[in-house]
Amino acid sequence: MTKKNKQTQKADSQRAMALKALPPHIREQLTEEEVELFLTGEEWPESMFEKLGEFITPEE
Repeated sequence: MTKKNKQTQKADSQRAMALKALPPHIREQLTEEEVELFLTGEEWPESMFEKLGEFITPEE
C-alpha cells in the first residue's frame, strides 16, 4: 500500500468515526449523497455546512 493510500484510508476512518459521533438527529438529516461526500468528498455543498454548522470551526 502506498503512503497516499494509507493517508486516504486513515482520513476515511477518521471521517467515519466523526460521522458516527454526530447526534442521531443530525445524521438523519443527511442525504445518502451528503453522507458519501462527508466520508470521501474534497468539497461539501452549502447544504451540508448548514446542517453541520454547529460542529464546524473556521480554519485559522
